[in-house]
Amino acid sequence: MRTALIRHLRPAIPSGVCYGRLDVAVDPHADPGPVLVGLVGFNAARIWASPALRCASLAEQIAAQHEVRVHTDPSLLEMHFGAWEGQSWDNIPRAELDAWAADPWGFTPPGGESAAQVLARVRDFADHLIAAGQDSIIVSHGGPLKLLRALLTHQPPEALAPPPRFGEIIITPS
Repeated sequence: MRTALIRHLRPAIPSGVCYGRLDVAVDPHADPGPVLVGLVGFNAARIWASPALRCASLAEQIAAQHEVRVHTDPSLLEMHFGAWEGQSWDNIPRAELDAWAADPWGFTPPGGESAAQVLARVRDFADHLIAAGQDSIIVSHGGPLKLLRALLTHQPPEALAPPPRFGEIIITPS
């Protein structure tokens, strides 16, 4: 089983804003062409996507090229940053950011979810994916993708690992 893990294209939101679960559209200047070209020859039985617009729209473009239907799954949604969402990272209280850095798995932003909760839902999705045993394309967000990559390659997940770049394709071997 091989998977192509793809982060959505650049969102239409100013740099430096925490957007997590906000359903932000893709920047109109973001070009899906490199992703579509990068997937030529990758034969997927299924395409999975986060239901967020910025993921589902790219997944639909990929599906049209591959003639495969898109399946959305809320397990692939980005971490819910709660009260932080829509705020500039500079405006989030430093004490809260320090608490998150000190305990990235256990800390929960006000009204949001912890990295441990994200890992639990991504692990459930990975288990389902592995059980199905089909080559798949997955379009999601930085947080879930870095965890999914670790799980599929049998590496320890890191809550604060850097996410893939916008539009980056990561192929995981079986």
